[in-house]
Amino acid sequence: MQYHHTQTAPLYLLVLSLSVVLFAVAWFIPEVVMQIVVSVGGTLMFLIALSFRELTVSDEGSELLICFGPLPVFRRRLQFAEIEKVEQAKSTIMDGWGIHMSPSGGWVWNLWGFDCVDVWYREGRKIRIGSDDAVGLAQFLNEKASQNGN
Repeated sequence: MQYHHTQTAPLYLLVLSLSVVLFAVAWFIPEVVMQIVVSVGGTLMFLIALSFRELTVSDEGSELLICFGPLPVFRRRLQFAEIEKVEQAKSTIMDGWGIHMSPSGGWVWNLWGFDCVDVWYREGRKIRIGSDDAVGLAQFLNEKASQNGN
């Protein structure tokens, strides 16, 4: 069984809008140094918007690739052989979106929504992967974990 799923979310539009506002503000600032500072901020917001427009989770043979994009700056690979347990779950507002440590423990990789899959690997460590296809992702990961004898 192969797995490849890309989730998109509108949250990047807010960051992209902020980028456009910063560029417009920079245009009207009379000081060159401040124009540069505000333009750099706008550029960073633009790059962040492109980095978090979508979240792709895919089977890469012996590992799972979790990648934000379309600018693939933030990515993570998880070896199927290291998976101990997989559960479909619901995140809370406290878990949030993006990439960060969760208040409930482990890492969160989530783009949008509250459906997710909790994956426990290597000595009780956990990663929470947000997905609008949590059922399919959990089923795929459980199959891969059972194939590896976990």
